[in-house]
Amino acid sequence: MESDGWAQSVRQQIGLGRLLPLGAPEDAAWITEHAATRVLQRAARKVPGIHLDSLRVALADPDTTPEPVVPAPASALPPGPLRIIAAFSASMRQPLPDTAECLRQALLAAAETRLGLDAAEVDLHVTGLLEGHGPTAELPVDHAADLEDPVPGPVEAEEWGDGLAGAAAAVPGVAHLAAALGRLAHPITVEDSDDPPRRHVQVQLSVAAAHRALDVARAVRAVVAIAAAGGAPGPVTVAVLVTAVEPGQRGAPG
Repeated sequence: MESDGWAQSVRQQIGLGRLLPLGAPEDAAWITEHAATRVLQRAARKVPGIHLDSLRVALADPDTTPEPVVPAPASALPPGPLRIIAAFSASMRQPLPDTAECLRQALLAAAETRLGLDAAEVDLHVTGLLEGHGPTAELPVDHAADLEDPVPGPVEAEEWGDGLAGAAAAVPGVAHLAAALGRLAHPITVEDSDDPPRRHVQVQLSVAAAHRALDVARAVRAVVAIAAAGGAPGPVTVAVLVTAVEPGQRGAPG
């Protein structure tokens, strides 16, 4: 039924969390909270002697964020520096300040080298003490803990025609095109406007292992802007939404 499809679509979007800005305002790129926190959690698991209890990402200063330079995806946070907020339990086998600093550096490194998030701050909260080293844990996004499979699957470029999907899918680092904003959404959307004359393209994709999400988004924007120029009523703008980041291998930082 149509209502069942709509309900499933809403549940999936809630599971993906908020849409976080990637890079600077001029990068016109976003990433789902689900994808970003999975990468940060994997980095935290490499820090010995902690158990990660919760992790979220928010704007560092919501009152001073600039406007996006292109139309943003629905419900996306405005571009601006971010704050990573993590709560963890720690082993007493090493000084707590040292453990906290290791976790802080691991999160900052993953945010920059694996994703390209502008992480200006890391707030850490110790929730308890562990006996022994205490393994870390893979955590769901807080408000999506009970939702099933919020990560979208691949979409073949040929389904969407017009060359834009093929151009985006051919960029190194693109694992596949993946529509996250509801299962009925297309990974490539094109909107033409006459007031003012312009064409805006939105691309949703998954980033392959060993590639930095922001670098892939920048490359996709450049390629798609050229591919979409033919017949456009005015200047072409492109926004990219990263819906998933594959687990890092082959020396990838994530």
